[in-house]
Amino acid sequence: MRPLPKRLEIIALMAMLTATLAFSIDAMLPALPEIAAKMTPQDVNRAQFIVTSFVFGLGIGTLFAGPLSDRFGRRSLVIGGCTIYVAAAIWGSQAQTLESLLVARVIQGIGAAGPRVATMAILRDLYSGRDMARTISFVMIIFTLVPAIAPLVGTYLIHWGGWPAVFWAFAVFALICSLWFSIRMPETLPVENRRPFTLGAIWSATVEMYRHPVVLWSIVTQGFCFGVLFSMISTVQPIYDGVFGRGVEFPYWFGGIVLVAGMSGFVNAALVMRLGMRKLIVTMLWVQVTASSVMLALTLSGLSGETAFYVFVAWQTLVFFQIGLTLGNLNAIALEPMGHVAGLATSIMGSIATVVAVLLAALVTLNFDNSILPLVVGILSYCAIAILCMRIMARAEQRM
Repeated sequence: MRPLPKRLEIIALMAMLTATLAFSIDAMLPALPEIAAKMTPQDVNRAQFIVTSFVFGLGIGTLFAGPLSDRFGRRSLVIGGCTIYVAAAIWGSQAQTLESLLVARVIQGIGAAGPRVATMAILRDLYSGRDMARTISFVMIIFTLVPAIAPLVGTYLIHWGGWPAVFWAFAVFALICSLWFSIRMPETLPVENRRPFTLGAIWSATVEMYRHPVVLWSIVTQGFCFGVLFSMISTVQPIYDGVFGRGVEFPYWFGGIVLVAGMSGFVNAALVMRLGMRKLIVTMLWVQVTASSVMLALTLSGLSGETAFYVFVAWQTLVFFQIGLTLGNLNAIALEPMGHVAGLATSIMGSIATVVAVLLAALVTLNFDNSILPLVVGILSYCAIAILCMRIMARAEQRM
């Protein structure tokens, strides 16, 4: 058995595998107007389902990825998932209708579930507790670089070869990541610790997670926090284009915002060992509720023009910053009691949270009316509910 790489390389490799998700979503954003004009000119809002269809496939794939990783190991899951992802990316590049493209995106999401689940399971195999949360923070710092440049990369690819070129870039990126992983990363789940892939095992782990209040409410909170993230991502390009008339500038603004928000990884790594995961999560949710309430008041007051745009940019930055101090910590909280079934737990947790998030983001997307109001109301509501979930978790924990 080959030795483990040094922690820095593990962090970089896990970040690149995880970044497959961000690249798959963010690089598509500049392509939405072209795809809408070509494939669904009668209802341009349907093009936004290119984002949510990928996330939906991710949620479906995540349900099975964990049990498969517990049965066959982490390496098999990463390599197999990347293979499916590459095949779906090639299919998407050849799609002639929106329906065909959406099917390819769903399958692409299913393939991406492999690396997504495997990376979290590998980190749980190697680390635990606050050390795991700290490691995830460093993963998120590197991970941030990909979504920061993805829209700009997507823009150049579209200029060069149209929107199909973005799908070819997906395939190349996944091939590079899977090759690096297969050469350098050993299996982290020993054969003697593997579990059978049965519906009974899935049901047993699901029941165990449901009965553990900390795990249960962490998953529910994750669903609402992911709902915030996917609501912003699925509507932000139309907002820049249709509301503010800055569609051409969108990749540059998006990249800069993500880079600034990526500093949340450093903040989380510095504070989580001292303050703990729960306090950071609740604090950032309250900050977001306050900021979104101010944003709602300004929107209803009729704020417009340059001032409205810069206020929106500041709020968007805070949304991404808040995500950086909540999702990784929520993952660590939920996985801490489930180390004996880390892959399966990651699978069930990720699947439920992702599907919930897709439904929440779809509510915002379907109500998009060329204003920022549906997005502001959605994010404010989801963060407020997440705070309530964290309070229920704390009370349940006290009774344990």
